[in-house]
Amino acid sequence: MPTEENCMSGVIPGCEVLIERNPDWLRRARLGILANQASVDRGYVSVCDAIGKAGGRIRCLFSPQHGFHADRQANMIESSDGWDTDLSVPVFSLYSDVRRPSREMLDQIDVLVVDLQDVGTRVYTYGTTVGLCLEAAEGSDLKVVILDRPNPINGVHTEGNVLARGYESFVGRYRIPMRHGLTLGELARLAALEKRLDIDLEIVAMDGWRREAFYPETGLPWVFPSPNMPTWETALVYPGMVLLEGTNVSEGRGTTLPFQLFGAPFLDQRAFGALLDAAALPGAVFRPVHFEPVFDKWKGELCSGFQIHVTDRWIFRPYLTGLTVLRAFLALHPAEFTWLPPPYEYEFEKLPIDILLGDGRIREALEAGVDVREIEWSWKEGLEDFESLRKELWIYPERS
Repeated sequence: MPTEENCMSGVIPGCEVLIERNPDWLRRARLGILANQASVDRGYVSVCDAIGKAGGRIRCLFSPQHGFHADRQANMIESSDGWDTDLSVPVFSLYSDVRRPSREMLDQIDVLVVDLQDVGTRVYTYGTTVGLCLEAAEGSDLKVVILDRPNPINGVHTEGNVLARGYESFVGRYRIPMRHGLTLGELARLAALEKRLDIDLEIVAMDGWRREAFYPETGLPWVFPSPNMPTWETALVYPGMVLLEGTNVSEGRGTTLPFQLFGAPFLDQRAFGALLDAAALPGAVFRPVHFEPVFDKWKGELCSGFQIHVTDRWIFRPYLTGLTVLRAFLALHPAEFTWLPPPYEYEFEKLPIDILLGDGRIREALEAGVDVREIEWSWKEGLEDFESLRKELWIYPERS
């Protein structure tokens, strides 16, 4: 287990490395920037301002889900195209009636610069948006440059089943597990490989990042990349607790602790807590709480539930934890607990839980009462194959 002494202090993100290197294209090319309000350097200067100050010719901006200012809530709440008054350039939304840039958008630029903070989870849509940009770039002279940032939940651990064929969606486009252990730059390399893209892709790597580091060890400021990702600790529990988006249980949206709280008015705290204790989940404590969401599921109703306190982030297994929570609801509250119907993230046929899990067989096993650790064993081979593949794509080697 790494300690603060053997991890870095003071990672330099890709956006600062780019400015320091000052390549010719930065000043000569017509630039488009895919970013949002979390795309800042160590001094909280936005990547757009930094590139503009360096002489970059910014022609347009692109925004991912939640909008350029990360002000749009939840899934399928779209953001519209807009206009950036500071730069006097258009802002094209890639989470509206289009989710990949059109040829007309890309014809305005020579280089697409991407600077987004990912959170290390398959269903976080920024990775899909970047992949769709790469796919749109094929067959053109467009250069795509990824300004890399840390995986906040480290680049060592992986967890979960690899996305099954037939379950591709906007929350899962590539054959990766729920917790993928890649940076966004590495994920872009995987997307290009999987889709066999012939494109001009450049990754501007960070200086000083090590794979075993969690976000606090980077020395970088955390700026929330989406409305319900207020802290890096939210990202730590997200690979498991995001599954509750496919159910009628509150995942804490509408509270100050999204994904760290969960519950419902019908939850039996004592019985549920006993099941969680029996599961002996590593690295976490479940503290009984009551909360009242101000929006989203169970708005204005008192929910009984739990707050997840991660006591050892190195051994904590968020996906196993999320599956265990689902199994407990199925066992204790079969009448009250339900899977939500579609649509969800532009999927109109499959259940939301199935596209979140990335394989309908996982839900079926949970419903059949299969032990969660037995389910975990079922994806072992696929995860091992992914491990071999991802190491070929690493930009940052594991510390020996």
